Amino acid sequence: MSHTGGCGVPQTLWGAHGAVSPRRGWLGRCPRLRTLLLELLLVYVSVPFLIRLFPVILTKFIFLNFLAFPFFVDLRQPALLLNNTVSLRLATEPGVSVGIWHTVPGSRGAEARGQEQSWYEEALGDAHPVIIYLHGNGGTRAASHRVQFMKLMGAADFHIVALDYRGYGDSSGYPTESGFTTDVLALYDWVKARSGNSSIIFWGHSLGTGIATNAARKLQEERGVQVDAVVLESPYNSIREAAAHVPITTIYRQFPGFEYLILDSIALANMFFRNDENVKVLACPLLILHAEDDAVLPVQLGRKLFETARGAYKDKSKVKFIAFPKELGLGHDYISSNPELPALVKDFLNMK
Repeated sequence: MSHTGGCGVPQTLWGAHGAVSPRRGWLGRCPRLRTLLLELLLVYVSVPFLIRLFPVILTKFIFLNFLAFPFFVDLRQPALLLNNTVSLRLATEPGVSVGIWHTVPGSRGAEARGQEQSWYEEALGDAHPVIIYLHGNGGTRAASHRVQFMKLMGAADFHIVALDYRGYGDSSGYPTESGFTTDVLALYDWVKARSGNSSIIFWGHSLGTGIATNAARKLQEERGVQVDAVVLESPYNSIREAAAHVPITTIYRQFPGFEYLILDSIALANMFFRNDENVKVLACPLLILHAEDDAVLPVQLGRKLFETARGAYKDKSKVKFIAFPKELGLGHDYISSNPELPALVKDFLNMK
């Protein structure tokens, strides 16, 4: 009788009456592989139930703050990545401080060389508009596409003030939706106290779009103050809807109980990020940007959000949607690499 050991190709078995078929399939001859596949199946089936039992697990998957890329970057030294930029810290509530970069307009680059933080703070009052940049999940303010955004919009004579929310980068604290709003409003107050009558814009990307509209809505409802504009880049309507579309959930979309076990558990973890509800309340100018080749949050989500906002706004001219053709290859993260972006934003804001 001839055979192969382990997981080799099956050979003919010879018995008293000639050749016979192998009695075991290939899994039967590969016990280690069979064990591995069974373990993977067990993990696959267990994850949704663990999420339902411990919804806090979802905060790790949604915030991804533990992925602090780019690694080995000293966030206290922005000059290694950006010109005209200073690093600072801001206490947003007792026990929580966040790391921030402030990039001044390119036209003030020569003046900025060698200046201390106090000069940068005074520069906020120079009448140039200020963008408070609210990044997406994962990584820090030093991620390449975020640095590209700061370079592009800084060169277009905007101040850029970019923070890492609590739990991200060099910021302290634990990430929560309400905590993010607290961080942004504290930063808004800090900027407003120094910028005088300069325009202040909330610019959110991906996860940051929900943070932007949360903060803008809270300003409007609790203080009667409108931010000068909100820009939403690659947005979603709610974090629940986003979770149903992002690639990481693909393997579970056909899983029995996907909505109950996973999507419904997001609310149990106190994560909502209801852009769709927030834009129904906002009255400030609202610009929505989305790339047609976005493979993370499909462009139809941005269009849907635009239709919701347009239906709610009394002044329809305050709401605009711009779709970037797929031929540009901007995807989810690289709208900021489009050199036409500053002109599009200035045109919407009626700026020169």
